[in-house]
Amino acid sequence: MPGPSEILLVRHGESIGNLADARAHESGAGRLTLDVRDPDVPLSDTGRGQAEALGRWLAALPERERPTVALSSPFTRALMTAELAVEKIGLPVRTDERLRERDFGAFDGMTGAGIREQYPDEAARRDLLGKFYYRPPGGESWADVALRVRTLLMTEGMRYDGERLLLVAHQAVIMVFRYVLEGLAEQDLLDIDKHEQVANASVTRYETGADGQLRLVAFNVVEHLVAEDENVTEEPDVPQQS
Repeated sequence: MPGPSEILLVRHGESIGNLADARAHESGAGRLTLDVRDPDVPLSDTGRGQAEALGRWLAALPERERPTVALSSPFTRALMTAELAVEKIGLPVRTDERLRERDFGAFDGMTGAGIREQYPDEAARRDLLGKFYYRPPGGESWADVALRVRTLLMTEGMRYDGERLLLVAHQAVIMVFRYVLEGLAEQDLLDIDKHEQVANASVTRYETGADGQLRLVAFNVVEHLVAEDENVTEEPDVPQQS
């Protein structure tokens, strides 16, 4: 079956939403303080620096190892990351809505504390169903995101056979790529997610072997961020601006 020779999965750099999320959790607030909708949340200054550091790393790679195709979530924080990252190698960026952030529905912009306070029945239902299958009112579960990922791999795999794909997306999306590409069980994925959050501007890499199967080579790598690595932010449990 046709497919890319390599996939580089990149989480967007630190965003204004990540900072608002951290402040809300520190203060115990039930909702993030943001004046823009989630798709329009931009990178922070640190996030721009992370994206530029990623770009320097990509430009320093031998040409035979650089991405040949760049796809990004249309959300501003991801698209800004993608454009800054490929600027030095002159690669155009195409957006694909299947890489977008998971939709939190009625819980958009809320913290876990806020949900438990305002939607106690839903919080209990999430505890019962688990993180992978729980769907917020009007939103998406991780299983819903997996359907997007599967269709993207099918269509873009056929379109970009033999290419090296750079995909810029969000934390939950990257975790679900692992679930799909590695054939993980639900609990395997949740165990990974519990112990290692996907860092801002990190790189997760898959390479296609002689048997045509994509295999994980590196997960959540941040060495390319150099001086920016101390500012890489991790997110708490759901809900999250990812």
